[in-house]
Amino acid sequence: MISVLSGKKVLLGVTGGIAAYKSTYIVRLLIKAGAAVKVIMTPSARDFVTPLTLSTLSKNPVLTHFTNEEDENDTWNNHVELGLWADLMIIAPATANTMSKMVNGNIDNLLLATYCSAKCPVYFAPAMDLDMYKHPSTISNFEKLASYGNLMVPAGEGELASGLSGKGRMAEPEEIISFIEKDLQSKHLLHDKTCLITAGPTYEAIDPVRFIGNHSSGKMGAALALEIAQQGARVILIMGPSAVKVEHHLIKRIDVQSAQQMYDAVHEKIAQVDLAIFSAAVADYRPVNPAGQKIKKKSDTLQIELVKNPDILASVGDLKNKPFLVGFALETENELEHAFAKAEKKNTDLLVLNSMRDKGAGFGVDTNKISIIDREKNVFDFETKPKSEVAKDIVHEIIQRVL
Repeated sequence: MISVLSGKKVLLGVTGGIAAYKSTYIVRLLIKAGAAVKVIMTPSARDFVTPLTLSTLSKNPVLTHFTNEEDENDTWNNHVELGLWADLMIIAPATANTMSKMVNGNIDNLLLATYCSAKCPVYFAPAMDLDMYKHPSTISNFEKLASYGNLMVPAGEGELASGLSGKGRMAEPEEIISFIEKDLQSKHLLHDKTCLITAGPTYEAIDPVRFIGNHSSGKMGAALALEIAQQGARVILIMGPSAVKVEHHLIKRIDVQSAQQMYDAVHEKIAQVDLAIFSAAVADYRPVNPAGQKIKKKSDTLQIELVKNPDILASVGDLKNKPFLVGFALETENELEHAFAKAEKKNTDLLVLNSMRDKGAGFGVDTNKISIIDREKNVFDFETKPKSEVAKDIVHEIIQRVL
């Protein structure tokens, strides 16, 4: 099973406490889960674990200072860029000293500067002796850090460095990773779902160099695939001919050319999915007999006999155990009338309607204007937006109905 941490960019902050040795295990577990890891150490943390060990495990240089003190001409370590790079930040161990500085904005090292620049979720794992852990100032700092939006990985009980036994022992690396995975999964609403998406045009061959096609770019389908993946679902993206790139570790792309190839790919995968979104602009017809060689220009007219392509959306709507089904309709007149008829005929759970008459909608542009029709024929209208934002609206409507 793919970890929710797979593909994530993680900043690990290591501070100066005896539990710093556990940071090596945290790095190993993050790498094993498929994350990219960069480590920032406070100067005192180097007394407990070596940068060489952590850089070897993370496969990235370990940073401690704003500049390379051995090379005055070296570029500075940009804490702002580090904070923007990360999908999440973990501070483990988080000593009482460091937490106090986090609360009060006392920025005296690279780790704290990066923490204050981070736009991502920040997790901290306290590590200190029993009396320090119970001290009112520490308890107050826990509460203030939580009020800032930070998430505390609870400390455990056990033998402490002082020889005492009690609360304050940093959570074990496996417990820290498990805590973060569960928290991320709770925010990824579709983390246990698989979604199939069709996107782009289809090309129907006339001869080896010519085809019947349309102007679909695949941008809307790609935006949907990325948004669904960011909600934690596994995505099977079946893409017609398109130059659009979409990259996410949860997206598996299958490239096809013709409607028949798309139909075959859909029915090979459809039994595996919980959701299906058909945003592709599939050609309605194809030539009956594509020429094996390039057709020569011999006369003023050319007749090509066409035959209807298989209706992919309808074929899935007819399945006994169909997934939650979302179709697209691009209309040029009597939009709602045609959309209602299509939704009923194709047995969709939601139908996304575009009109070529709306400015900013249609093929080849970066925006779209949609209406969404549900099974009860309720119509939800949306303003013209970038396709990435349109994808969020569509996915929101899906989530309301499948969870």
